[in-house]
Amino acid sequence: MKTTVEIADRLLREVRKLAAREGVTLRALVERGLRCVVAEAGHRAPFKLRQASFKGRGRRPELRDAPWDVLRDLTYRDRGA
Repeated sequence: MKTTVEIADRLLREVRKLAAREGVTLRALVERGLRCVVAEAGHRAPFKLRQASFKGRGRRPELRDAPWDVLRDLTYRDRGA
């Protein structure tokens, strides 16, 4: 597949020199670099949300079984929403 990318002039000059030294095409180096990035991304640990809860006894008894729309309305009441 063909695509167009903008590469910084200095980086492109360095890559062309490297390609010439290695006897490979610019395309081969770009593909190699992209494969490395994709492989590296696959080895990263997944994002983990830190524990941010607080101590308490949960919802007030009268709201324990309240649906989300009621809770949302109470949350934003008197806040201009």
